[in-house]
Parts: sequence; structure tokens; C-alpha cells
Amino acid sequence: MDDQYSLLDGEDKTALNKAWTAFLAASRDEFPETVLERFFKPLQPIGMTERTMVMAAPGHFIADWIRDKYLERIEDALNEALGSKRRLEIQAELRSKPGTAPAVQASVAVATSSPPQRGATGRFVPEGRFRFDNFIVGETNRMAFAGAKAVADSPGTRYNPLFIYGMSGLGKTHLMHAIAHSIKKSNPHAVVMYMTAQQFAEDFVQALQNNRIDVFRQTQRNVSLWLLDDVQFIAGKERTQEELFHTFNYLYGLKKQIVLCSDRPPRDLLLMEERFRSRMESSLVADVLMPGTELRCAILQAKAGEEGLTLDHEVAMYLAETIPSNVRILEGALTKVAAHASLLGRPINLELAQEIVERYYSQVNAVRPSTDQIIDTVSKHYRIPTNDIKGQSRKAPIAHARHVAVYMTREITGDSWKHIGELFGSRDHTSAMHGYKKIRDLMDRDKELNSTVRMLIRDIWPEV
Repeated sequence: MDDQYSLLDGEDKTALNKAWTAFLAASRDEFPETVLERFFKPLQPIGMTERTMVMAAPGHFIADWIRDKYLERIEDALNEALGSKRRLEIQAELRSKPGTAPAVQASVAVATSSPPQRGATGRFVPEGRFRFDNFIVGETNRMAFAGAKAVADSPGTRYNPLFIYGMSGLGKTHLMHAIAHSIKKSNPHAVVMYMTAQQFAEDFVQALQNNRIDVFRQTQRNVSLWLLDDVQFIAGKERTQEELFHTFNYLYGLKKQIVLCSDRPPRDLLLMEERFRSRMESSLVADVLMPGTELRCAILQAKAGEEGLTLDHEVAMYLAETIPSNVRILEGALTKVAAHASLLGRPINLELAQEIVERYYSQVNAVRPSTDQIIDTVSKHYRIPTNDIKGQSRKAPIAHARHVAVYMTREITGDSWKHIGELFGSRDHTSAMHGYKKIRDLMDRDKELNSTVRMLIRDIWPEV
């Protein structure tokens, strides 16, 4: 399998080691010594594939910091030294018991157009970071968590398929990985396939081009657990949808567990075929919403504990109250605070947290989203061009997206009906009022639409 990581001291790893040593030597004049000692020198070359270079970092804190600040710089330098064009992956080492070697958080085998070996894992993160016992549960994600646990305990029998939806950075992928780890723990021979819909589409196209469609299908279908993330990305891709639909039916007929994730519920995947949408919502559909302040605080303290950081409740609560958007951004703020504390030799306290918020996030909190930002958010969610949303088309998917944009504009900006009507195809004020009222009434009756619109609003303007 060409994308399997080599953890041996072969020629590839030797070459990567030499390139990394050369980079460290050349970086002494470019970066402060504190950065080199704290972030660069702890990195260890692990191995290479034909397309990937893999390095290990001692914990998620350093791994996240490198990815955020220096990934492209290191990748370019290593590729120049190796005379290649590979993507750099920074993997976090898992915490180990004293006296044991650390386990590297790298995929052992990835999904390619070769058939999976017995017990092989797909593109999911090995156990350590994403588990059920480190997923913080609250009212906004309780149903999704319960559904994921039930699937892990009885795969293929309860809630098949399981469909989890919510905005980016709220824990959907965490739950998918936790299901995989739990099933692999109880059945080490289980074959798990995890991939994004975009990866599915790319591999499908490559298989067609190389006349290897039978091998591709064997790879996708010879599994015990099929996890497909970001389903929304294949909306509008007719041939990919057709292949995905047949793969779904094949696995479902064999009672293999299927778990799907998306940023919206099945009924909002308007460019998907109706038969596939019906299949996706035939069992449990569970949402993951933006967590409240208390849950955000608990998530921060849990992450700090995993990283061995001391984080007072006062500091965690301040960050939870002031950092906008999703959990991923919130955890990124904690990484910034911890990094500044480490580099400057300061304690992680309220004063430092306030400085970080003022430096990186105050502008985000202060600026109310514009109408263009609102329309762009709706456009990306429904995958409908902004010009269509602002235009005159009365096609059902476009009109629905337009009405959602009108509703959000009124809720966020408070603009007059006349002004809103002018923004959306030069309509009069009664048209704007009609669109707003239609979405409001639908939200009262449709829990999924209510969740979707609320998520879109909170994602772009958390203070509403």
C-alpha cells in the first residue's frame, strides 16, 4: 500500500533526517533560540510516503502551534532539501505510561485504491485524542453522543445509518473517530474505513481514469464500519453521488454500520438526489450545536488537562465568554495563550488571556457582520451562488436560501424591510417581510431547520 507510513530506519527516513538536521542548522539565524528549543528541536522525523512527510511532536500543543505558524515554511525547506514535492504532516505523540515508548498519532494505513488488509484502519486518528471518555457532553451535543455510543456498542443493529450534522469545529469528527476506536477495541479485526466525501470523490475519479473501478469498490465495500465525513461536498456531483448511493446500499444490505457527517441535515442537502437524502435520514439524525459558555469552559479545562497545562477556572471562563465561533477556534486561543506563556516565561493567568483576546480577537468581537458576509455564509452552506441568492430566480432551492439570508439579515443587522428588500433583487418591503415570516414559521415547526439557521447565525455572529 503506497500510502503506508514507514517507521523503519530506511533510506527515506535517513533522507528525511538529513533534511531536518540541515533545516535546524540553517534556522539558527532565522528564528529566536526560544522558538527553536521549544517548538522545532522536539520534532522527530518519522517517515515518508510517495506524497507525505511525517514528523512527530511531543503533544498536541506543539503540534498545533507548528501547524498554525510554521508548517508551510518547514514543508518548503524539507521539499527543497529532498528535491521532492510532498505534503508535511505533524502528528502528536500520545501520552504513555512511565517506562513505555510513546505512541505516535499517525494513521497506520490510509484509504487508497488498493484493497484494505484485514484489520486495516482508514484515514482516522488512532486512539489517544478522539475518544468517548474525553468528549465533553452537554445539552447541545447529548443526542449525537448518545447515538454514537449506541452505534459503537452495537454496530449495524441500532441507528444504521447514524447521521450527525453541525457546523465545523463542534465535535462531529471526534465522535466518528471515537466510534472507530471503540469498535476496534472490542473487535481488533474489524476493518474500518474513514474518509471525507471529497476524498471519496477524488479517489473515485482517479479509479475511473486508471480503469481501477473494481479495486476502488472493493476498497470501499470490504469493511465492517464505513465513516464518511463532510457529505455536503459531493452535492451536485452526479456520478459520485451515484457511486456513493450504491456503496451505501451495498453496505446497508450487509448490515455494516454506516456513519455520515455533514454541516447540515439531509433535507438541506438540496443538490443531493432525493433517494439518497431519504436513505440518509432513514434512521437517527442528530445535531451538534454551538456549546454554551459553561460547556465551552469545561472543554477548555479538559484540553488544558490533556496538555498538562494549569488553567484556572477564571481564565477558562473568560476565554469561553469572549472568544467567538466554534470549539476549534476556542482551543486555538488556548494554544496561543499557552505558547505566549511558554515563550515569555509568564504564568497562564487572566492578564495574559486578556492580552491575547485583545490582540487576536477583539476586532472579531467588535465588528457586526455585513449583509455580504451573511449572504456568503448562506451561499457556502447551501452551495448556491451569491448572485442567485440576490437575484430573481424562484427555483425552490434558491428561494429557500434567499429567505434564510433575509431572516438572518433581519436578525443580525436589524435593517429596515425596505433596505433588505432592495438588497435581495430590488424587491419591495412586503417580499422581505414574507421571506422572513416564512422562515420563522418553518423554524417553529421544523427542528432541523431551526438548528441549521441558529448555527449559521451563531457561527457568523456569536453575540446574537
